[in-house]
Amino acid sequence: MASNLSELAATANALVAPAKGILAADESTGTIGNRLKSVNVENTEPARRSYREMLFRTEGIFKYLSGVILFDETLRQTASDETPMVNLLTDQAIIPGIKVDAGAKALAGGAPGELITEGLDGLRERLAEYLKIGARFAKWRAVITIGDGMPTSTCISVNAHALARYAALCQEAGLVPIVEPEVLMDGAHSIERAEEVTGATLREVFCQLEAQNVDLRGMLLKPNMVLSGYDQSNRAAATEVAERTVRVFQHVVPASMPGIVFLSGGQNDEDAIGNLQAIAKHGFAVKAPWQLSYSYGRGLQAAPLKAWGGQPKNVETAQAAFLERCELTSAAREGTYSAN
Repeated sequence: MASNLSELAATANALVAPAKGILAADESTGTIGNRLKSVNVENTEPARRSYREMLFRTEGIFKYLSGVILFDETLRQTASDETPMVNLLTDQAIIPGIKVDAGAKALAGGAPGELITEGLDGLRERLAEYLKIGARFAKWRAVITIGDGMPTSTCISVNAHALARYAALCQEAGLVPIVEPEVLMDGAHSIERAEEVTGATLREVFCQLEAQNVDLRGMLLKPNMVLSGYDQSNRAAATEVAERTVRVFQHVVPASMPGIVFLSGGQNDEDAIGNLQAIAKHGFAVKAPWQLSYSYGRGLQAAPLKAWGGQPKNVETAQAAFLERCELTSAAREGTYSAN
């Protein structure tokens, strides 16, 4: 049981405040490099800083963003005027967070292609440092793949155990853990199979969280939506996505947890917003006990990245595109988005 529960619970609830969501800007150096390459920008430290500074300095984002997940480099950086990046956020009452896992590697003893997320070694010390720098929450992502003979019970079990160990260490350090078990959309599986695997994964995650004394009142869940596989020829519509997604959580997720912040999972902008809106509306209709929000990366960043293209002259245009994505996603989270 976390000794600092009141503070953790206050932060967790602030992160899922109505009409607000979380920006996932925690891409690793390699991943952000791929994004920059797509707009012909070299992957250098100054380029990464300029891009993220552009996002964080966008006026008005505090209306739509409760928090931002940062990468280690970004948390330590200063902006072009030597202002700490963390301060660009806290000055707008946006809560800084930090990605703390070390990435997914091949799972020994699992099926070919299954992964285990690493990074528990030295985590207690890193969390203490991140808290001093200014982080108030953290994120750890586990990856569950659907395929022939996958996922195995071993893969689900070891990833759930690691998520719970991470969460317990976060609460000990005074950081709100965001627990992210992502069932990937990759493949041609049906939405029925996605619902089955998502349910099995979440059941094991919450069993492990309970076993390791994680207080659910001071944490958040960052799951996938229940979606048909990318390669499924007859993919489910948003209404079915919403019904199946909320149903899984009603069966598995305790009401004591403040909120669920969905990942976009590589969906295009239209699907990420449309599915979020359908889930939000269905959640309101069934009186879901948790806030249903979002923690989007590409779903918020694709448009401003393209508009920016590494050119200082494009900053205002890119910021306008970013603000628009934030506003539209916030509206979807409230069930009030209209494509017209």
